Amino acid sequence: MATGRILVVEDEGHLADGLRYNLEAEGYDVDCVETGEEALEHLRDAKPAHDAVILDIMLPGIDGFQVAHQLRERADFRPVLMLTARGRSQDVVQGFAAGADDYLPKPFELAILLARLQSLLRRATWRNAPVKLEDVYEFGTEPNTRRIDFDNLELTARGSTLRLTLMEAQLLRFLIRHKGTVVSRKAILEEVWGVHEDTDTRAIDNFIVRLRRQIEDEPSQPKHLLTVRGVGYRFEP
Repeated sequence: MATGRILVVEDEGHLADGLRYNLEAEGYDVDCVETGEEALEHLRDAKPAHDAVILDIMLPGIDGFQVAHQLRERADFRPVLMLTARGRSQDVVQGFAAGADDYLPKPFELAILLARLQSLLRRATWRNAPVKLEDVYEFGTEPNTRRIDFDNLELTARGSTLRLTLMEAQLLRFLIRHKGTVVSRKAILEEVWGVHEDTDTRAIDNFIVRLRRQIEDEPSQPKHLLTVRGVGYRFEP
């Protein structure tokens, strides 16, 4: 049986009830709320804390994007599985940019949702495990060496350690794997985010801008995350 406390943020009553029933059948403790405002309040005050969030995008009041963004702004990095409308690839990219860790389009199969949720919870557990050397990458030159701990989703730079979202870490891993090579925006969409439709790539550009603020000494004059105009990006260690 699974364990953990899950917050379901869904304003469609029948869907929320179905998720509660099936998650509880798996062994999870489940709370359901209908609005983004309620979600932020629960995630701030609930005892014991929730281990993960299943978050619909379309909500009354503030939407799921804003909920995810506000969670990350207040340094709350618990896993967020975002539910999107079928065919809305732009929602996927925007959700990752807001800080979601994974997404699932509606309608979805319950088995897939449970597998995605279990994967996110396992990754959260791994963050407390001993660091594997092969999951740590260092780049830059002294005294400005950067260190990325992919297992714990942490970036150490300029004497500070910052938390990365799962998608930020996966994007960095992808760029590092192709270091010195131009990576197209299309490749990022397909290989990192699993989006195979035409999508407004400005969302990717915004994502890169945020990573530069974490990595670069001067984000406006990057040395590591370089833009190749009209094509994509290149990582230079």
